[in-house]
Amino acid sequence: MKDHMERMPYQATLAAAAYEPIAALPVCALLDNVRSMYNVGAFFRTADAVGLDKLYLTGITACPPKSGLRKTALGAEETVAWEHGWDPLAFADRLREAGCELAAIETSVHSVDLFDWRPRFPVCVVFGHEVDGIRPELVARCDTHVRIPMLGRKHSLNVATAGGVVLYELLRKYRRLIERAS
Repeated sequence: MKDHMERMPYQATLAAAAYEPIAALPVCALLDNVRSMYNVGAFFRTADAVGLDKLYLTGITACPPKSGLRKTALGAEETVAWEHGWDPLAFADRLREAGCELAAIETSVHSVDLFDWRPRFPVCVVFGHEVDGIRPELVARCDTHVRIPMLGRKHSLNVATAGGVVLYELLRKYRRLIERAS
Protein backbone atom coordinates (compact mmCIF):
# COMPACT_ATOMS: atom_id res chain seq x y z
CA MET A 1 0.00 0.00 0.00
CA LYS A 2 2.78 2.43 0.90
CA ASP A 3 4.50 1.86 -2.47
CA HIS A 4 1.25 2.66 -4.26
CA MET A 5 0.84 5.91 -2.30
CA GLU A 6 4.39 6.98 -3.12
CA ARG A 7 3.80 6.45 -6.86
CA MET A 8 0.52 8.42 -6.95
CA PRO A 9 2.01 11.95 -7.17
CA TYR A 10 4.34 10.83 -9.97
CA GLN A 11 1.46 9.23 -11.87
CA ALA A 12 -0.66 12.34 -11.39
CA THR A 13 2.20 14.47 -12.73
CA LEU A 14 2.52 12.26 -15.81
CA ALA A 15 -1.21 12.44 -16.44
CA ALA A 16 -1.12 16.24 -16.14
CA ALA A 17 1.48 16.42 -18.93
CA ALA A 18 -1.36 16.17 -21.45
CA TYR A 19 -2.53 19.58 -20.22
CA GLU A 20 0.83 21.37 -20.50
CA PRO A 21 -0.17 23.24 -23.69
CA ILE A 22 -2.81 25.03 -21.59
CA ALA A 23 -1.01 27.93 -19.96
CA ALA A 24 -4.23 29.12 -18.33
CA LEU A 25 -7.89 28.27 -18.70
CA PRO A 26 -9.61 31.40 -20.08
CA VAL A 27 -12.63 30.88 -17.84
CA CYS A 28 -13.86 32.74 -14.79
CA ALA A 29 -16.87 32.12 -12.58
CA LEU A 30 -19.27 34.59 -11.06
CA LEU A 31 -21.01 33.36 -7.91
CA ASP A 32 -23.99 35.51 -6.98
CA ASN A 33 -25.67 35.13 -3.60
CA VAL A 34 -24.29 31.64 -2.98
CA ARG A 35 -25.27 31.33 0.67
CA SER A 36 -23.16 28.37 1.83
CA MET A 37 -19.53 29.07 2.74
CA TYR A 38 -18.85 25.36 2.17
CA ASN A 39 -20.08 25.64 -1.41
CA VAL A 40 -17.87 28.68 -1.96
CA GLY A 41 -14.90 26.80 -0.50
CA ALA A 42 -15.60 23.89 -2.84
CA PHE A 43 -15.64 26.33 -5.78
CA PHE A 44 -12.21 27.57 -4.73
CA ARG A 45 -10.89 23.98 -4.68
CA THR A 46 -12.29 23.22 -8.13
CA ALA A 47 -11.11 26.59 -9.47
CA ASP A 48 -7.58 25.77 -8.36
CA ALA A 49 -7.78 22.27 -9.84
CA VAL A 50 -8.80 23.44 -13.34
CA GLY A 51 -6.61 26.56 -13.42
CA LEU A 52 -9.57 28.96 -13.44
CA ASP A 53 -8.67 32.54 -14.23
CA LYS A 54 -10.70 34.17 -11.45
CA LEU A 55 -13.67 33.86 -9.12
CA TYR A 56 -16.04 36.81 -8.80
CA LEU A 57 -17.99 36.67 -5.54
CA THR A 58 -21.05 38.91 -5.38
CA GLY A 59 -23.93 39.73 -3.10
CA ILE A 60 -24.04 37.61 0.06
CA THR A 61 -21.49 35.13 -1.30
CA ALA A 62 -18.84 34.61 1.37
CA CYS A 63 -15.27 35.61 0.69
CA PRO A 64 -12.03 34.82 2.48
CA PRO A 65 -11.14 34.76 5.28
CA LYS A 66 -14.05 32.74 6.67
CA SER A 67 -13.49 29.52 8.58
CA GLY A 68 -16.30 27.59 6.83
CA LEU A 69 -14.90 28.57 3.45
CA ARG A 70 -11.33 27.67 4.47
CA LYS A 71 -12.53 24.30 5.74
CA THR A 72 -13.50 23.14 2.24
CA ALA A 73 -11.08 25.29 0.20
CA LEU A 74 -8.05 23.76 1.98
CA GLY A 75 -5.75 26.62 0.97
CA ALA A 76 -7.13 27.15 -2.55
CA GLU A 77 -8.51 30.51 -1.39
CA GLU A 78 -4.88 31.62 -1.36
CA THR A 79 -4.02 30.32 -4.84
CA VAL A 80 -7.08 31.41 -6.84
CA ALA A 81 -7.57 35.03 -7.85
CA TRP A 82 -10.86 36.39 -6.55
CA GLU A 83 -12.73 39.63 -6.15
CA HIS A 84 -15.82 40.54 -4.16
CA GLY A 85 -18.45 43.13 -5.02
CA TRP A 86 -22.07 43.58 -4.04
CA ASP A 87 -23.34 44.24 -7.58
CA PRO A 88 -23.04 41.30 -10.00
CA LEU A 89 -24.21 43.46 -12.91
CA ALA A 90 -21.11 45.65 -12.65
CA PHE A 91 -18.89 42.57 -12.95
CA ALA A 92 -21.03 41.18 -15.79
CA ASP A 93 -20.77 44.43 -17.74
CA ARG A 94 -17.01 44.64 -17.16
CA LEU A 95 -16.49 41.04 -18.28
CA ARG A 96 -18.61 41.54 -21.41
CA GLU A 97 -16.60 44.66 -22.29
CA ALA A 98 -13.45 42.53 -21.95
CA GLY A 99 -14.86 40.10 -24.54
CA CYS A 100 -16.16 37.34 -22.25
CA GLU A 101 -19.13 35.24 -23.17
CA LEU A 102 -21.46 35.27 -20.15
CA ALA A 103 -23.09 31.89 -19.58
CA ALA A 104 -25.84 31.38 -17.02
CA ILE A 105 -25.70 27.85 -15.67
CA GLU A 106 -29.40 27.35 -15.22
CA THR A 107 -32.18 25.32 -16.75
CA SER A 108 -34.56 27.44 -18.79
CA VAL A 109 -36.46 27.20 -22.07
CA HIS A 110 -33.49 28.94 -23.71
CA SER A 111 -30.82 26.62 -22.32
CA VAL A 112 -28.44 24.63 -24.46
CA ASP A 113 -27.20 21.27 -23.23
CA LEU A 114 -23.76 21.54 -21.58
CA PHE A 115 -22.31 18.89 -23.89
CA ASP A 116 -23.67 20.64 -27.03
CA TRP A 117 -22.55 24.12 -25.97
CA ARG A 118 -19.72 25.63 -27.99
CA PRO A 119 -18.33 28.30 -25.70
CA ARG A 120 -16.56 31.35 -27.08
CA PHE A 121 -13.46 31.65 -24.94
CA PRO A 122 -12.92 33.61 -22.80
CA VAL A 123 -16.07 32.70 -20.93
CA CYS A 124 -17.57 33.56 -17.56
CA VAL A 125 -19.93 30.99 -16.06
CA VAL A 126 -22.56 32.41 -13.73
CA PHE A 127 -24.00 30.52 -10.77
CA GLY A 128 -26.66 31.74 -8.37
CA HIS A 129 -28.33 31.13 -5.05
CA GLU A 130 -28.74 27.48 -4.08
CA VAL A 131 -32.56 27.72 -3.95
CA ASP A 132 -33.55 30.82 -5.93
CA GLY A 133 -31.01 30.49 -8.75
CA ILE A 134 -29.57 33.44 -10.66
CA ARG A 135 -31.41 36.72 -10.23
CA PRO A 136 -33.46 37.65 -13.33
CA GLU A 137 -31.57 40.86 -14.10
CA LEU A 138 -28.29 38.92 -14.17
CA VAL A 139 -29.75 36.10 -16.27
CA ALA A 140 -30.90 38.77 -18.75
CA ARG A 141 -27.28 39.96 -19.12
CA CYS A 142 -26.05 36.49 -20.08
CA ASP A 143 -25.34 35.59 -23.70
CA THR A 144 -25.98 31.90 -23.23
CA HIS A 145 -28.00 29.70 -20.88
CA VAL A 146 -26.52 26.28 -20.23
CA ARG A 147 -28.18 23.31 -18.57
CA ILE A 148 -26.51 20.23 -17.16
CA PRO A 149 -28.32 17.07 -18.33
CA MET A 150 -30.51 15.73 -15.54
CA LEU A 151 -31.82 12.19 -15.85
CA GLY A 152 -33.05 11.72 -12.29
CA ARG A 153 -36.19 12.93 -10.60
CA LYS A 154 -34.74 15.93 -8.75
CA HIS A 155 -33.50 17.86 -11.81
CA SER A 156 -30.96 19.78 -9.81
CA LEU A 157 -27.44 19.54 -8.39
CA ASN A 158 -25.72 21.20 -5.48
CA VAL A 159 -24.25 24.45 -6.84
CA ALA A 160 -20.65 23.44 -6.06
CA THR A 161 -21.18 20.06 -7.74
CA ALA A 162 -22.68 21.81 -10.77
CA GLY A 163 -19.63 24.08 -10.81
CA GLY A 164 -17.30 21.08 -10.91
CA VAL A 165 -19.21 19.47 -13.76
CA VAL A 166 -19.24 22.68 -15.84
CA LEU A 167 -15.64 23.71 -15.16
CA TYR A 168 -14.23 20.31 -16.06
CA GLU A 169 -16.31 20.21 -19.24
CA LEU A 170 -14.91 23.64 -20.15
CA LEU A 171 -11.37 22.35 -19.47
CA ARG A 172 -12.06 19.39 -21.77
CA LYS A 173 -13.44 21.64 -24.51
CA TYR A 174 -10.58 24.12 -24.24
CA ARG A 175 -7.99 21.33 -24.38
CA ARG A 176 -9.63 20.00 -27.55
CA LEU A 177 -9.59 23.51 -29.06
CA ILE A 178 -5.86 23.91 -28.28
CA GLU A 179 -5.08 20.46 -29.74
CA ARG A 180 -6.89 21.29 -32.98
CA ALA A 181 -5.04 24.60 -33.27
CA SER A 182 -1.60 23.00 -32.95
